[in-house]
Amino acid sequence: MGMFKVTVNGVTKEYTQGTAYLEISKEYQPQFKHEIILVLMNGRLRELFKTVKQDCTIEFVTITEDAGRKTYARGLIFVMIRAIYRVLGHDNIDKVRVEHSIGSGLYCELDGKVKVDATLMDKVKKEMQSIIHRDIPFMKRSIATAEAAELFHKYQMYDKEKLFRYRRVSSANLYNLDGFEDYYYGYMPASTGILKYFDIFPYEDGFMLMLPLKEEPEKVPEFKPRKNLFETLQQANQWGRTMEISTVGSLNDEITKGNMNDIILIQEALQEKRIAEIAEKIKSAGSKKFIMIAGPSSSGKTTFSHRLSIQLRTLGYKPHPIGIDDYFVDRENTPKDEYGNFNFESIHAIDIEQFNKDMTALLNGETVELPNFNFKTGKREYKGNYKKLGPEDILVIEGIHGLNDELSYSLPKESRFKIYISALTQLNIDEHNRIPTTDGRLIRRMVRDARTRGTSARETIAMWPSVRRGEEENIFPFQEEADCMFNSALIYELSVLKQYAEPALFGIDKDCKEYIEAKRLLKFLDYFLGVSSEDIPKNSIIREFIGGSCFKV
Repeated sequence: MGMFKVTVNGVTKEYTQGTAYLEISKEYQPQFKHEIILVLMNGRLRELFKTVKQDCTIEFVTITEDAGRKTYARGLIFVMIRAIYRVLGHDNIDKVRVEHSIGSGLYCELDGKVKVDATLMDKVKKEMQSIIHRDIPFMKRSIATAEAAELFHKYQMYDKEKLFRYRRVSSANLYNLDGFEDYYYGYMPASTGILKYFDIFPYEDGFMLMLPLKEEPEKVPEFKPRKNLFETLQQANQWGRTMEISTVGSLNDEITKGNMNDIILIQEALQEKRIAEIAEKIKSAGSKKFIMIAGPSSSGKTTFSHRLSIQLRTLGYKPHPIGIDDYFVDRENTPKDEYGNFNFESIHAIDIEQFNKDMTALLNGETVELPNFNFKTGKREYKGNYKKLGPEDILVIEGIHGLNDELSYSLPKESRFKIYISALTQLNIDEHNRIPTTDGRLIRRMVRDARTRGTSARETIAMWPSVRRGEEENIFPFQEEADCMFNSALIYELSVLKQYAEPALFGIDKDCKEYIEAKRLLKFLDYFLGVSSEDIPKNSIIREFIGGSCFKV
């Protein structure tokens, strides 16, 4: 049996061929504050139960890192599903669905001859704890894709059967936990023992599976219900089920049947209907002069504000767009983050005092000259953009801090109407593999950045963690304060974005650290059949990203 050289932190040791990375990780675990869950072998992610087969350099991935946290969540979901089937038995279960995230938790639903209550969830929790305590290994095997489809038909997991019907690759990796077999998009831990921190309890019509905090992975936070967000997510899910398109496989079915033109028109009509409802809600609220629109990156805020303005015009208003970005402080006064870089996401990057002074003057009927921010010079400029509000005038203000009262502290509450917008996808890969909303937004931004800013996919991926940190700090804490929420996700959009995103992702070199994320996204997009953008209306939110919009976006 051969020997191979393995380098860790510049130190090289020899290991016998076939040594598991798990054994090597145990040597180095004392050097890490948090548990190791994956390994980077020559820059490629590998599961710890994989073995040394060549000379290599390795780095360890802990549960605090993005790939590690996703792996922890994936493993915990599998443990939960195994526990539910053991507690209830296959005959009492039609489907377990992992739907969407709320804070640090995942909302799930259970279909079958069963009532989800505290008694059931206590039994499931105890079974999960037993599985974790026994430190059962996750086993992996590769089979032909066609065989996988047949297998999941036998298991009555029809969403997975449908998914594999459209897979181009010849084989599929299945995981086995204590005799229960399933498919997961992504890597698994070596065994269940690492998954010690979780909670599970009933919530609404289903239940919450709580994950530990990314920053403190040994702590499960208290669940804080987000009623407005939950209702918006559930509304999207219900619409997807009504359309019988709740998974990627069912979307692919509609594409192959030639139904996409109708689905595009129906989805766009639904969004227009909801925008019109928001405009009516603004009118019925009365005395609103400031429409504050906020949401995370690539939510389609600009197109939404244009379409809302059109609907407001039909009700007799004269809307005027204002970008909070025009109130940026001069660049040299912009606060910096812990790395010494300009922090444009901070609320203190905005001249709050001047913004309030101008908005209060407008509210009082005064004429105000509004600024424009010159992003090349990093200075605010005044070019004769005067505004005075008449009885029918209303300001549509777009920016990431729109829901934060600190931004508009001097304006009377009754004069403001707050709207939270985000792309909350109603699709899942299958019943056990959800699509995080952040993935859809990242792909949107990647496509738009390449088209409008000349930014490569590698650069967009590199900056995304910073963007996400800004959202966590400046947007998500205020989302429940909105008067209404708008879901900008389109059920068909990933099939369209696929054609634009794949070439950009393939352009990322294998030696780049962003290649791991690019490879993950390419695998994700491979689940979708492509759809032409030809039939998408020119006022669609997706046009903000792929081009061809009738608005200046």
